[in-house]
Amino acid sequence: MINKREDIIRLWFEMWLKKEDMGICDIFSEDALYIESFGPEYKTSKKIKLWFDEWNKRGDVLRWDIKQFFHKDSQTIVEWYFEDLMNDGKIEIFDGMSLIKWNEDNKICFLKEFGCNVDNYDPYEDGDNFKLKDDNIMWF
Repeated sequence: MINKREDIIRLWFEMWLKKEDMGICDIFSEDALYIESFGPEYKTSKKIKLWFDEWNKRGDVLRWDIKQFFHKDSQTIVEWYFEDLMNDGKIEIFDGMSLIKWNEDNKICFLKEFGCNVDNYDPYEDGDNFKLKDDNIMWF
């Protein structure tokens, strides 16, 4: 069962890399809930497919590398690295994790993403006073 779940997650990532729906409604339950790290949520597999199709007109996923999986009962956590290029030239790069819950039919019924900035730094590098970088910070 664990290998099947990992294969389903790999398929989901591959769909984004290929910009091709290879079975969204087969891997997500009809009443699935998908929550992105910065707030949007998609209720139902039909809305997830709508978002997938629409998003892929606005940009390209360049990389979505799986680092590792954790499994417990009907839940999986996958750690990953992500890069995209939007049509307006904006590039997004971040580390992330997804918490996935499976139903009894081994379909994803819940997926919540968590993002982490890859541009790490020491805010105390210059002494005891906390200092944020001047760059735009991606808050997830």
